Amino acid sequence: MINNKNIFVACDTSNLKKIKNIIAETKSKKLKIIPKFGLQFFYSKNGRKYLETFKKDFWLDLKINDIPQTALSAINSLKDLKRCKFITAHANGGLIMLKAVKKEAKKINKNLKVLVVTVLTSLNNKSLKDIGHTKSVRNIVLKQVELIRKSGCDGVVCSAQEAKLIRKKHKNLFIVTPGIRLPNDKLNDQVRVMTPQNAFKNKVSGIVIGRSITKGNIKMNVKRLINHLSK
Repeated sequence: MINNKNIFVACDTSNLKKIKNIIAETKSKKLKIIPKFGLQFFYSKNGRKYLETFKKDFWLDLKINDIPQTALSAINSLKDLKRCKFITAHANGGLIMLKAVKKEAKKINKNLKVLVVTVLTSLNNKSLKDIGHTKSVRNIVLKQVELIRKSGCDGVVCSAQEAKLIRKKHKNLFIVTPGIRLPNDKLNDQVRVMTPQNAFKNKVSGIVIGRSITKGNIKMNVKRLINHLSK
């Protein structure tokens, strides 16, 4: 069964016409597809307005990371987005901020889930060393997960490489993995990547897939994904 897997399609463009095309072309009875809107679209002239009347569940990927009061105020400002089912905060904001975000999210919409971003999939051990970290990606992510669990937030966003380790320790945690590419597709700016099939073998709860679906013939790319997951 592949229609019970959470497939989040990254709608990374500020062009409303392209967004509408992605939404239309990714409709599928064989897959559970949920659009993910990030900073590029949300900050665009028509992005926020479009989401106000959006008729389906969606993920708003804002990666909120600020002092607690500003973070919870940001969540409160989204209360009119009735079909927003997932929102992201960043683990770097710390425990108090994450608790504030979760509390405010529950207040404005009991169905709104807070997913917490760990180390971005565009980073590797060298990148972290350049920033000033002394621990590896794996160790930092595992430490962040403990923080996320304490905060009461609903899930984590991490690469599929760390997901396998996290799942061993946290059997029921909602784990979503970006950095997903169909076989033989270009990696672009991603470093820690994996195919959809291998990600689900690592027992993730959902995957984020962008350019492998949204570049070129979208309907054909969706068929490629279906065939890939059906093997």
